[in-house]
Amino acid sequence: MSEDITSRREETDLIREVFVYAHRFMGSVFVFRIGARLMDNPGFPGLVGDLALLHENGIKIILVPSGGARIDELLAIYGIATERAEGLRISTPEAMPLIQMAAFDTATRLMNQLARNKVEAVVGNWVRARSYGVRDGIDFQATGMVDKVNVELIRRSIEDDFVPILPCIGWSAVGEPYNISSVELATELAVGLKAHKLFFLTDGELFSSGGIKLPTEGVAFRGEAVSRMTVQAAERALADNPDSLDRTERDMLAHSVTACRSGVERVHFLDGGLEGSVLKEVFSTLGSGTMVHADPFENIRPMTEEDISDVLRLMEPLVQQGNLVRRTEGDLQDRRADYAVFETDGTIRCCGALHRYGSSGAPSWGEIAGLAVDMSYKHIGIGHRMIGFLIEEARRLGLTGVFALTTRTSDWFLSLGFSPATVDDLPEERRLTYDTERKSRIYSLALRDGPR
Repeated sequence: MSEDITSRREETDLIREVFVYAHRFMGSVFVFRIGARLMDNPGFPGLVGDLALLHENGIKIILVPSGGARIDELLAIYGIATERAEGLRISTPEAMPLIQMAAFDTATRLMNQLARNKVEAVVGNWVRARSYGVRDGIDFQATGMVDKVNVELIRRSIEDDFVPILPCIGWSAVGEPYNISSVELATELAVGLKAHKLFFLTDGELFSSGGIKLPTEGVAFRGEAVSRMTVQAAERALADNPDSLDRTERDMLAHSVTACRSGVERVHFLDGGLEGSVLKEVFSTLGSGTMVHADPFENIRPMTEEDISDVLRLMEPLVQQGNLVRRTEGDLQDRRADYAVFETDGTIRCCGALHRYGSSGAPSWGEIAGLAVDMSYKHIGIGHRMIGFLIEEARRLGLTGVFALTTRTSDWFLSLGFSPATVDDLPEERRLTYDTERKSRIYSLALRDGPR
């Protein structure tokens, strides 16, 4: 009976999770790069069905199919050989008409598969390209790189409820076609459209602990497969595996770093041939592939007016325990610019403030205050990261130093490099408001030389 109850609870939790993510991603932009071999995978129709399901439920999807397999096929039929360098095909003038034909054949095939799922798609000429040029004495001829994407036309197609499909072809300012990387194109689209997610769909699993050297920090596993890694961990993996990663893996991992550094929140690597892999990755916390994401420190942002109720709710347990002074909605509203929040997956898990003191022309000090951490997230060091963020903000503002008042966390502040201080060490404005009944201990950290 207990197993039945546990099973039902897990099913209920899964349903809740799906609804939470479905609501969160409504109206979001997802860009999918579809690997060249996937279209011949038996699971391809199911994959397209799942993409159609995302579209039907309000997620705006853009598709970038790789034409590599079809290009190889057509070139072989016509007996045209091409070479590769730096992982790119050297696109000769003789091969270029067939490359262009193959890229559009692939896009049309994808469009037809979407039509079977009653989803309207449009193949568009929205990419300006420029020549890749001559590198180390190698002329890449009609191979190009993305110069500009017409984001507005793509957005217009999305708003008209079409699914845009972009073949791996771009055109120069004078109308000459270039063969461009689908990985680069998908990344440029995700950045330009401010996509919430970028997906690289392949026909196999990438990145396992047995195949490459991985850093000890910033990486999580699901068995031997890498479940997720921070941007910093991805950069270290690239540096530590000059020969272990194949060219495609290296290219996609490097572009995932570029995307995250340019504002894309999450980049996902999935085996698109596995049943339901996209749905599992989108609508569950555990997922089914590898996710590259921004470091938690980079998820710290200024508090907005809409955050205030969540911040008060986060503070309340600490207020009840006597660890934190009670603040009202008006208090937070008045000093909103001082507060920052730590957000993970759309939920605020930590908050903190930097209040500034000091008259014009005098050295200024900042008070680190209002620090509250979601109890279930304390073990991953969010509070430490928030303190680090506020200290860096104080440095950026040119403050002399920072101080903090506490009744319960003295050892913690000492471990962070703060030193004991007294009421007399406080800026005059803060000294006048010191609560003599609460008797908080005072700790300070100098950031530059100078009198207080």
